[in-house]
Amino acid sequence: MLLSSEKKTVDMRGAYGDALVELGKTDARIVCVGGDTTDSLKTKKFGDKYPERMFNVGIAEANLVSIAAGLAIAGKVSFASTYAAFVPGRAVDQIRNTICYPRLSVKLVVSHGGLTVGPDGASHQQIEDIGTTRSMPNMRVLMPADGVAVRHLVKAMVDTPGPFYMRLARPTTELIYADSTPADQFEIGRGNVLVEGSDATIIACGLMVAKALEASAALKRDAGLSVRVVDMFTIKPIDTELVARCAKETGAIVTAEEHNILGGLGAAVSEAAGETYPVPIKRVGVRDVFGESCRDEEVDTLLEQHGLTATEIARSVAEARSRARR
Repeated sequence: MLLSSEKKTVDMRGAYGDALVELGKTDARIVCVGGDTTDSLKTKKFGDKYPERMFNVGIAEANLVSIAAGLAIAGKVSFASTYAAFVPGRAVDQIRNTICYPRLSVKLVVSHGGLTVGPDGASHQQIEDIGTTRSMPNMRVLMPADGVAVRHLVKAMVDTPGPFYMRLARPTTELIYADSTPADQFEIGRGNVLVEGSDATIIACGLMVAKALEASAALKRDAGLSVRVVDMFTIKPIDTELVARCAKETGAIVTAEEHNILGGLGAAVSEAAGETYPVPIKRVGVRDVFGESCRDEEVDTLLEQHGLTATEIARSVAEARSRARR
């Protein structure tokens, strides 16, 4: 695995817009539908380059999804983008019946999920979107860790027929992967082992991957523990084979996500382990409560308040190991 040696942050939304522009050069099937958030989602880049393939439908999220479905029926690869609070939030029926049921090639790419939305508060801090979309038949669910992953996963979505839901982070995130990481490292339905280890496994997604790496390094430094780190960028279909292998080889698992612990990555990993090789699992995430508004400079404090930190991940590793088979 090619991990980045650079200590810098990257903008996932910018990477998304750039990937659409690049892929649009050679694939005329690609169209983009926006919900009056094209500046924020960076899909305006695509619209500026290919105005005839960009459709801004305004603040009408159910229409956004339905129009994207209609374009897919006409043979297009439709990317539909807005904030996670609005899709899936305001368009569950349309997603279920006009995209998932007929298995249309609509790629829902959203941002502003989780607590890091900050000032917009609980109404916009979408913490249940993964559970909502993961439960829909035919839907694939992705949560990339950085801009490199975004770039490759956008291409993978174009190449893979059918519905997708991908959540991007609002803030810039730490660069995890080297720019030279090949596309085949981002296979849909597979997770990436970023750090090998034998004493426990941390399975993370999204911006929590960086915190998982930090926790693994701290546990090695402070406790002499060898803790594996997995970037599970595909939450559905979950990499059941990798989950089972981690359970067998390390004996304890901690999951980390910027999402409700109910229905998200922790639930998916628990289900996979429970059916293959049950081991103690500790879920780090939002503990079935709503978030609250905070200033942008206080987002880290909000994450700490809800336990979404490297320190909490490390503590959870110790707890899971204490319950492991001896």
